[in-house]
Parts: sequence; C-alpha cells; structure tokens
Amino acid sequence: MKYSFKTDKGLKRLHNEDCCAVFMPDEKSCFAVVCDGMGGASAGDKASSMAVETIVERIKNGWRSDMSEDSMINLLLTTITAANIFVYDFSLSDEKYNGMGTTVVACLLTGNRAIIAHAGDSRAYFFDKDIIQITKDHSVVQDLLDKGQITTEQANYHPQKNYITRALGVDENIDIDFNSVDLTENSKILLCSDGLTNYLTDEEIFAIIKSEDDPAESLVREANFNGGGDNITAVVISIN
Repeated sequence: MKYSFKTDKGLKRLHNEDCCAVFMPDEKSCFAVVCDGMGGASAGDKASSMAVETIVERIKNGWRSDMSEDSMINLLLTTITAANIFVYDFSLSDEKYNGMGTTVVACLLTGNRAIIAHAGDSRAYFFDKDIIQITKDHSVVQDLLDKGQITTEQANYHPQKNYITRALGVDENIDIDFNSVDLTENSKILLCSDGLTNYLTDEEIFAIIKSEDDPAESLVREANFNGGGDNITAVVISIN
C-alpha cells in the first residue's frame, strides 16, 4: 500500500483554504481526509485545518487493527461529529469566524475494504478498471440534478454550482453519509476538493491515476494548467 497527496492554492486564490492529511495506522491500513474550508480566508483555512487536526488525532487514538466494519463506521461518525462540535463552538467565539465551516471527505481503509464518510462537495472516487464516483455531492446543483430540473451540462455552468447544502462546523449537528467499497490488488481511492473536479474531467483524472507514479502531484498540476481557479487538493491511495 502507498499514497501520494498534494494541496495547492491554485492560480487565482490568495490563500489555500483546503487542508488534508494521510497516514497508515498499520501496514495493512490507511486513513485520509480532505477538507475544503469556507467563510473567507481567515475563517475558511481555520475551519479546514481545525477539522483535519481533530479528526486525525481522534482516528489515531481510536484505531485498532482488528476493527470490524461497524466499528470503523462508528469511529468515523464519532470523530467527524466531534470535529463538527469543535469548529462550531469556535465559530461562536469571535465575530470574524461566524459562519465558518468546511466540507469533509474521509476514508478509512483496511485489508480489502474502504469506508468513506462525507459532508459537502469534496469527493471520493474508486479506480480499478474504470473510474467510479463513490460520493454524491451535497449541493444545490446536485439536488436540481436529482429532481431532473437541470441537465448535467447545465450543472457544469450553473450560477449556484458552489452552493453546498451540508458542511462541518456550520450547525450544532452534522448529517454524514457513509459508503463502502470492496478493494482488489489494483484498486485506488482518490479523495479531492472541488478545485480538482471543476477543472479536470473524470476521463482526465482516470488517465493520470492510471499512468503516473505520483498521481496527486500530476492531478494538481493539470488542474492548474486548465485554469486553477480554486484551491486544489488530491489524495491518492494505491492498494499495491
């Protein structure tokens, strides 16, 4: 198992409000998290960094090598819930942090199973013989798509494209979605912020993941080449 990761402010933003972390709690397991902050530079990067630090600390403290799938889900749930409370309480401590929040997508992988938790529009993808988007965006545009009120093409240019309907730290409670995938020896998992997916197609992402030795670096470079209008973060976990 190996991983690569990269976060970059992009070409047009003054600050990087994304934050990520990845580590292996044991030789057969890996944990990764990506957060994309919101609420302005000081609040956005504070929210994402606080969330990542809290989540990583609690995953490390709660990890056991013999965890069942239910235990892994419970660890992710309690960890992200704790981070939500921490960021939310902090947002009330100073006016300049009011309204701060962050997306979150996290993956806990062990053996041949990966559990993904998310809130917001940062995504997880699964790669084997094809590319599959694991998560569904919590966004205004995704809701319109689900209702059949707009087409996929219209979604790409919709004026409310960046409006999300769930985030960590915005409310006292957080609603988290969970997904799981079975892994093979050739599987890869990508976690990323929308600064990547807004500037690369699924086909472009798949080609880079399949061919590059350091895919995260290459993904960020290509997103910048295509415009780099937002902060960009990519974490790629390879099973072999």
